[in-house]
Amino acid sequence: MLNYNTKLARLILLEYGRNIQRMVDYCLTIEEKDERTQCAYSIVKSMGNLFPELRAPENEHKLWDHLAIMSDFKLDIDFPCDVIQAADLHTQPATVSYNQGAIRYRHYGRLTQQFIDKVASMEEGEERDEAIRLLANHMKKQMLAVNTDGVDDAKVFKDLMELSHGTVRLSQDELRLHEFKEIPQATGKKKKKKNVNTLL
Repeated sequence: MLNYNTKLARLILLEYGRNIQRMVDYCLTIEEKDERTQCAYSIVKSMGNLFPELRAPENEHKLWDHLAIMSDFKLDIDFPCDVIQAADLHTQPATVSYNQGAIRYRHYGRLTQQFIDKVASMEEGEERDEAIRLLANHMKKQMLAVNTDGVDDAKVFKDLMELSHGTVRLSQDELRLHEFKEIPQATGKKKKKKNVNTLL
């Protein structure tokens, strides 16, 4: 009678297949530690044949980690390196702290507000003027994402003055912002070529 995979024990690491898992299971049954260790080295060599990139000295420890995982951390041998522990597989990532402060205009985002604060603190000069020009154009592009009908430059200048607490003041006489246009999306349909023979 055939043994179907669906009726067999679930593989721990699918990429190594059932034969390697059987070798690991057999290794666990060996009573003599030296013989068990020798068997483990043979298994790791076979695993390395399946994934040659892991045989490199800097990656070889991964094979031993995988062996420990496949043995459910029950393999008692002299490992040639420190291997992963069961507790390491279930570690929780550190909580990322997010700044929950209110944003005056959400469509500009927090990074734009930080950029505005940086520009506002810069010394007068050509570098500051160029940063302001880039910032204003970026704000216009962000506003167009939520208002596709168009954005008036005066509105961007007003928002910039407000968000910089009056430090950055622009007028339409001294600066004209880019006219951003939406690029038409490709439909994905190719035009059928006319058969020249049918036209003759």
